[in-house]
Amino acid sequence: MEKVIDFIISQKFFKPGSVVGVGVSGGSDSMSLLHLLNANKEKLDIDVVAINVIHCTRERDEEEAIFVEDYCREHHIRFHKFRVEAGLLAKQKGMSMEEACRTARYGVFDTLRSRGIVDYVALAHHQRDQAETILMHILRGSGLKGAGGMEYVRDDFYVRPLLDTEKDSIMRYVYEHDIPYLEDETNTDTTISRNLIRQVVMPELRKVWPNLDKNLCNFGKTCREDDKVIRESIDFDAVLYSENVIKIPLTYFVYGNSYVFRLIDDCFNKLGVTQNIERKHFEMIKELAKGENGAKINLPENVTVHKEYEYITIAHKKPKLEVNTEWAFKIGTIKFGDYGKLTVKRVKLPELVDGYLLVDLDKIPTGAVWRVRKDGDFIEKFGGGIRKIKSYLNDKKIPARLRNYLPVLAVGSEVFAIAGVDIGEQLKVDENTKHCGLIKYDMQNWV
Repeated sequence: MEKVIDFIISQKFFKPGSVVGVGVSGGSDSMSLLHLLNANKEKLDIDVVAINVIHCTRERDEEEAIFVEDYCREHHIRFHKFRVEAGLLAKQKGMSMEEACRTARYGVFDTLRSRGIVDYVALAHHQRDQAETILMHILRGSGLKGAGGMEYVRDDFYVRPLLDTEKDSIMRYVYEHDIPYLEDETNTDTTISRNLIRQVVMPELRKVWPNLDKNLCNFGKTCREDDKVIRESIDFDAVLYSENVIKIPLTYFVYGNSYVFRLIDDCFNKLGVTQNIERKHFEMIKELAKGENGAKINLPENVTVHKEYEYITIAHKKPKLEVNTEWAFKIGTIKFGDYGKLTVKRVKLPELVDGYLLVDLDKIPTGAVWRVRKDGDFIEKFGGGIRKIKSYLNDKKIPARLRNYLPVLAVGSEVFAIAGVDIGEQLKVDENTKHCGLIKYDMQNWV
């Protein structure tokens, strides 16, 4: 295990003076990592804290947390304990319990990072865990990225110092240093896919191939290296990124799967979607690019994918908007649901400002309200001609996923302006205009 410390130093996993949180469940792996880092914290120039997450899925959860807390108190290690309702999350998101526990646990770690409580989180995955992960990904039909398994460092935050360490080495370290630990009784539950691989499949394979774990890990390393070379050859410059939406030009989809699938994978990573997206979903997206404009597919992790004119758009699903909500027209700012901000301001003279609609304020009819569009809505186009709103938005090439989230200024079924798009003929500024207004709708994170 001393080689692990030398490896951490040579790879510069931790910056000097940083706070390293160790994810500790109470098992032999995490307890040995906590002991190892704490015993060498001066050499590594780090401060070590323990992080325990209670998932509320087992009766022993609380007992294990108390065990870790007592150990930390005895060894003067700062201790953070968190409670998450993994069962509730699994029910709400349609996840397996294993997925929900992982999602909730990493959510805790990410929160600690965002609050500046820790600079890194060290996880105790070791060589056998890596081999199991690689095999599971292969069995699920993964490409090179999944077959590469886990990385030593992810997002410059999650660090796995034991990834090359054999399980036997960890157990020797535990016994040599008399480190207490608890056994997780759920490890024997082979209805969980990970445990089936660990308890049944891998032991049988090791009987035939004693170096199975090392060989799988070497295979994974080769996959990671090859995948990196291919990704570095991809030009992502034309892809449009925002917080909740990523737009890929259709021109990218003429390339082969090795190129296109990595591009799509990069997009999901930038949206923060790293679980439950598989090759079959990439194939669905590539097929969508050949389909009709306006077509869409729903994917796991609350994601939708749309074909929108010259783009394939990958987006987080927007929260629902109350269709019957109305806002009276006024000068000032209105928060339009969770999607954007609607601003109306007076200007002394007619002026065209990029991103704003110029209107004659005196022509706003009494009783006009901002609302979402409804069936039967129509607009008199700027320059003349009556059009149904649906046809009008088609003409303007407004993506279908956005149309129900654009505020329209209306009286009854007559629409006088569509925020962020255009105004009707009735509100245009002319030589008789005395009071001008500018209207802007900012929903950049959803466009």
